[in-house]
Amino acid sequence: MTRKRITTLILVLAVVVLIAIGSWVIGSQIQSPAEAAARTAPPTPSAILVPVEERVLSSRVVTRGTARFGLPQTVALAPSALKGEAGVITTLPPRGTQLAEGDVVLTVSGRPVFVLTGALPAYRDFVPGSQGSDVAQLEEALQRLGFDPGDVDGRFDEQTSSAIANWVTAAGFEPFGATAVQQATIQQLEQALAAAKLEQQTAVTHTTLAERAVAAAKAQADSDNLAAEKAANEAGAANQAQAEAEALAVRLAGEVAVETAVAAQQAAAGEAELAAQTVAQLNAELEQARRDAGVKLPLDEIIFLTTLPARVEQLTLNVGETASGPLLTVTNNQLAVDSSLPLDEAQLVRAGMPVTIDEPTLGLEATGVVERVADSPGTDGVDGFHVYFETRVETASASLEGFSLRLTIPVESTGGAVTAVPISALFLAADGSSRVQLGDGSFITVEPGLSADGFVEITPVDGTLTPGDLVVVGFDTAGEEP
Repeated sequence: MTRKRITTLILVLAVVVLIAIGSWVIGSQIQSPAEAAARTAPPTPSAILVPVEERVLSSRVVTRGTARFGLPQTVALAPSALKGEAGVITTLPPRGTQLAEGDVVLTVSGRPVFVLTGALPAYRDFVPGSQGSDVAQLEEALQRLGFDPGDVDGRFDEQTSSAIANWVTAAGFEPFGATAVQQATIQQLEQALAAAKLEQQTAVTHTTLAERAVAAAKAQADSDNLAAEKAANEAGAANQAQAEAEALAVRLAGEVAVETAVAAQQAAAGEAELAAQTVAQLNAELEQARRDAGVKLPLDEIIFLTTLPARVEQLTLNVGETASGPLLTVTNNQLAVDSSLPLDEAQLVRAGMPVTIDEPTLGLEATGVVERVADSPGTDGVDGFHVYFETRVETASASLEGFSLRLTIPVESTGGAVTAVPISALFLAADGSSRVQLGDGSFITVEPGLSADGFVEITPVDGTLTPGDLVVVGFDTAGEEP
């Protein structure tokens, strides 16, 4: 075989091989409709199974609120009639100060302002002679503080005044005594009384002299009458008529002298009686003025709060300003949380329900109780689509005041552990019954109960379920791409 023929044969064989390879490549890229459908069909879904559980289910309401101290009260001072005008604030307590009964809250023009427990607000000056339930309230407070006011009878007497003096002195202040006007009144009354007593003494002397003058006039008249009668008896017949006339004149003159002396004596006695009445009246006025000038408690030096101890929450005025109107706000030491609920959830919450209080990001934890739920929406500063409610804090791990907190309120619970499955395991059959599908593909009809936290309580109707049994909650349709 020649070299030329061998080369030709090799070339032919190469062409045949290339044609065969090309045909195989082209054939591998061609699919029949059946092959295309088989390649694009979804994979067979696989069931997602979860175990049946036994757990306690609780339905709860979750909201947020801000903590504060409770029972805020505004403290205000009214001007005292004893002082005439409001003073200037000289000291104020820092925010957060704890106030106990008998403490000095602040000072006004250097005078103390005390705080006491009482339901009645102070509305007048406490002065000797005052009577009423506010005086009894003051006496009760003095008694609690250890300063004996005597009988707690609602009467401001000397013992009440003495107790106030001891109390104010023990606090390091001078008791409030007589005013300048009262001191001037006392001085005037003392002078008037001294003059009246002198007049009374003079009137008594005049009365004594007048009584002696009456006696002298009577004696003189008797003597003159005896002499005239003797003269008439000794006169002769010719002078008898004249003697009798003279005797009559003497008797009449004596009677006039006696009557004149009696009138003078009566006038003197009247003057003495009037002087005695004047002295008695001035004595009574002076005694009352001295009582009025005794130790008293001005209106602007006393504050009654319904609950003590209390804490200073907010200051309204500053040192140097006039002490008139609201001065500060106090609260009790009970923490409370203000919050609100939508209208539908508010129907589930009632006073007395336990509340879990926390703020995970700050590590705050506390427990509380629903104190009050508003009767209608839109009250206590919330809008018309929410209902206000207050939670009383009972225990807390740290100070909560001013923090925004999460409130969790259980509103319904199974009480104990029940058979439960995820809500996604429950579905409605065509006949309206509820069913779950087991891992083997069978179905069990169940009666659903309380649902919470993504689970639902179930009670088997036509079969049995025990914790650990697997139920279908869905299907996994994911597969590999062709």
